[in-house]
Amino acid sequence: MRTISIKKIASLICIPLTVIACHSPADISGKLEGVEKKNIKVYLIEPETLREVAASYFAKAIDSAVVNPDGSFAFYNLPKIKEPVLFQLTVQPSGKAPNHLLTDDPTKSNYMPILWQLGEPLQITAKWSEFQKSFSMEHPSENNKALLSLRDINVKAYQTYLAEKHWQIEDGSQLLEKEHAILQYKTKLINFADSTQHLIPALVALRWVSPESNYERVPEFLVNQCNKWKKKQPNHSWVKQLCKESNPSNLPVLIGDVFPNLKLPMLTKDTLTINNLLGNKLTIIDLWASWCAPCRKENRNVLAPIWNDYHDQGVQIVAYGLESNEASWRAAVKRDGANRWYHASDLQGDDAFFLKKIRVKTIPSNFILDDKGVVIAKNVHGKALIELVKNYITKK
Repeated sequence: MRTISIKKIASLICIPLTVIACHSPADISGKLEGVEKKNIKVYLIEPETLREVAASYFAKAIDSAVVNPDGSFAFYNLPKIKEPVLFQLTVQPSGKAPNHLLTDDPTKSNYMPILWQLGEPLQITAKWSEFQKSFSMEHPSENNKALLSLRDINVKAYQTYLAEKHWQIEDGSQLLEKEHAILQYKTKLINFADSTQHLIPALVALRWVSPESNYERVPEFLVNQCNKWKKKQPNHSWVKQLCKESNPSNLPVLIGDVFPNLKLPMLTKDTLTINNLLGNKLTIIDLWASWCAPCRKENRNVLAPIWNDYHDQGVQIVAYGLESNEASWRAAVKRDGANRWYHASDLQGDDAFFLKKIRVKTIPSNFILDDKGVVIAKNVHGKALIELVKNYITKK
């Protein structure tokens, strides 16, 4: 029998240990499918503020990895941060800015938000041409499971309500139809944010609702998210930023608020207050303009029938026009048969005092008030507005 010295045994044991030590696991690694182009890189983009999440060209790139010919890539030695950090893993061809995010169509988006935790390596796979849509991860954390679930909701909602849809908006005739489809899409993301118990996925959903940070049509969503998270994680910097943005003084009048009792310069040359114009049961405050095609359509096809059917039952309509030309305003009111209800305007166009006080910039818009002047609904148009009025009056 041949005897092996202890020293030689030790050397045999140490060789593989040395090899292993020189090849520690990557912090984040993965493989891209369908890589046919050269000079593709994967970037780690880190948003430093809430507004930088899902916003193209804002968050900073902290690391990059070259995609090998077989599609593999890896990140080593990421920052030693104890708390989980949100990265936007982004793929870019040569020549593109690292933080250029494709945000319009989630089926073609080139980035995916992920939460990385020190000591928990991530391994992912995705298709190069459908990075976000096809993104998958081995053994995701609960936060990353929530982000993947949000991604699935986002893609499905986009495909249902917006993909391959075409509206005639050059003349404004289908502007409200398009806005309704967009709101249906956003509602799916809003529902996710309202129901999830994971902060970062909720905030990603919030940013996907509007990467442009325009929440004029859904301000109640911002307020609800602030109220939810300031109870759970009040010291998180992004929660503080959210609550600052969702301050009611920065937002349009909210559902549940008493509508401001503002003075209005009327078409009749009188000056009246909102409270003096309220209906016995319901009041529609309608924001429109003579030059706004969907507004004119709403006058004829929605507001006129509501007036005919429900005015004698306690429904009032107060229309405020974003006008600068009195003659055009008067002519539109008469032509649409809208001269039966109240009309007001400062004749200051977009610079109107009334719009500034209620913090609205977009038309068509409306507020539906009860007999006390409390806002019970907003921005309801077309058949949905007729049904709302009908149901409200019937129940009363």
